[in-house]
Amino acid sequence: MTSPELLLAQDVTVSRPGEDGAFVSILQKTTLGVAPGEVLSVAGPSGSGKSTLLRLFNRLLEPDSGQVMLSGKDIKTLPPPVLRAQIPLVAQKPYLFPGTVKDNLLASARLRRVELPELQSPDIKNLIEMCRVEQSWLDRDARKLSVGQQQRVCLVRALVGHCRALLLDEPTSALDRQTGALMAQTFKLLAKEKGLAIILVTHDLQIAEVCADRIALMIGGSVIEIGPVAQVLNDPKVEASRQFLSSTVTDNGDLAT
Repeated sequence: MTSPELLLAQDVTVSRPGEDGAFVSILQKTTLGVAPGEVLSVAGPSGSGKSTLLRLFNRLLEPDSGQVMLSGKDIKTLPPPVLRAQIPLVAQKPYLFPGTVKDNLLASARLRRVELPELQSPDIKNLIEMCRVEQSWLDRDARKLSVGQQQRVCLVRALVGHCRALLLDEPTSALDRQTGALMAQTFKLLAKEKGLAIILVTHDLQIAEVCADRIALMIGGSVIEIGPVAQVLNDPKVEASRQFLSSTVTDNGDLAT
């Protein structure tokens, strides 16, 4: 990378009690960082620790050991609400507050007791348009939108707070192929135009190809390979990477979704 990481998880480990009471390792001394203006995709089989790693970056989970840093400083120095305003997470299953779409877009500012953003300002109207949220949705009941529409509202809600980084957990899972590809372009634009550091967890490697600068492959709680997307997907250096990628290829040779 040409610039230092904005977000860095260094040698983080996470374990949780299993069904028999014994602790199960979820992350094993994992290191991963992302720079401003970069989209880093994280892929791997289910249970490999992708979402767990994502949640460490804004303290929805705490590591057993290791450190997570924002601009070189331990994120524990920031109160969680302040941290999460700077590094919001858009989850696969959207969570919306009761009320309209407009209420939801203003919710973050209300919770932080800061000046409410003007939703008709050029900057925010541009964000709404980039995320393919219709102006006509603003007065609709947010919880009555489709899941795909709700995902996009959650994305705008995260962005109106002028965040520095964005954590995306399967953000296109409820979208059709065309809309998903358009949203992938949006992620790329947000990183480049606004200097955001974006970590994108996805099972859809075609989405990663569209928008990511680098991709990290995770298996068994560890990053086994990381590098430019084309290099990792087309010429993986690690046997476990080759096996994982071969399992995601369809009969016609395309990357599976």
